[in-house]
Amino acid sequence: MTNSLQSLFQAIAQTRDEQELRLHVMVRIGEYFVAQRWGLFFFDQLPLVETNLPGIVKLALSLEHNPVLRYVVEHHAPVHEELLLPPGAWSMICPRSDHAHVMAGPIVSHGRLVGGVGFTRVRGTSAFNTQELTELSALCLHLSTWLTTTSSQPTEFNSVNINRLTPREIQIAELVAQGRTNAEIGTALWITENSVKQALKRMFRKLEVSSRAELVARLFSNTRLLASRNVL
Repeated sequence: MTNSLQSLFQAIAQTRDEQELRLHVMVRIGEYFVAQRWGLFFFDQLPLVETNLPGIVKLALSLEHNPVLRYVVEHHAPVHEELLLPPGAWSMICPRSDHAHVMAGPIVSHGRLVGGVGFTRVRGTSAFNTQELTELSALCLHLSTWLTTTSSQPTEFNSVNINRLTPREIQIAELVAQGRTNAEIGTALWITENSVKQALKRMFRKLEVSSRAELVARLFSNTRLLASRNVL
């Protein structure tokens, strides 16, 4: 099927779950932008800060080091590296040959940034341009709408796994499933943010998971499917 912007809008709207979004729709979007690599990220699926991550991944997730990520977080708008940096500067930030050019955009749900999409091209190819940035902005709008609609669907507890948790941990799990941050969970339950972090660590061990997304998928029987990330 020939990819057009309108066909991509329709594909997003017709997507049933996150696995289909990652394995099929994101592939089409990556091909549309003639990108060599692409990724779909949700912040609640990223490992906790304490988790040991490869050095290059830590840099990629660092707002201080990565001006493209910083722009998306601060402005909730798509951007590519040539809009932010002088020629050649990006190669000093990210030396990877398959990341010679990068473009990223936000995914927003219920008024806050919850994730993003990213695309890269190899050295020797043309940079992303203003037209592609405009088109990514439109696609991010449709992805954000899809996520908000999907995440608002009711969920049901998986009774086998929920029995492993205490009543307080179940409360925390319900708020995690709503996309709340640790700080927001602490405020809602009148406990400290650190108490939430420690509770999540215990819950991870009990359920043998390593991320918030895995936690939600393990506890809720009809939540959206959380597939592995296509890491840039």
